[in-house]
Amino acid sequence: QVQLVESGGGLVQAGGSLKLSCAASGRAFRAAAMGWFRQAPGKEREFVAAMPWSGGNPYYSDSVKGRFTISRGNFKNTVYLQMNSLKPEDTAVYYCAASLGIFYSSRESDFTSWGQGTQVTVSS
Repeated sequence: QVQLVESGGGLVQAGGSLKLSCAASGRAFRAAAMGWFRQAPGKEREFVAAMPWSGGNPYYSDSVKGRFTISRGNFKNTVYLQMNSLKPEDTAVYYCAASLGIFYSSRESDFTSWGQGTQVTVSS
């Protein structure tokens, strides 16, 4: 089982930046992919970004492509989400997730381990 703990959320003005971190423990070495999803108030959770854990190209939703970057820590079981040029519509709870068997997926159902979420609020 993989345990995920997110950090780094907060309040930022539009146009600003935040960097989210997700520390993985347990069966992290066996994760096929790590990703980020978000859920805004009154909306369903949606895919943001993901990457194969053993290497490979990351992939993004169209709404964040060019602004957000997902990356893996060099020496720790950590995945990051660098968020630049933030917009008020990026306001959401951001969740880190792990897929144990699927290397490329943006489907929530393919990710079986989830963190507790971290709030990101972008003011206009």
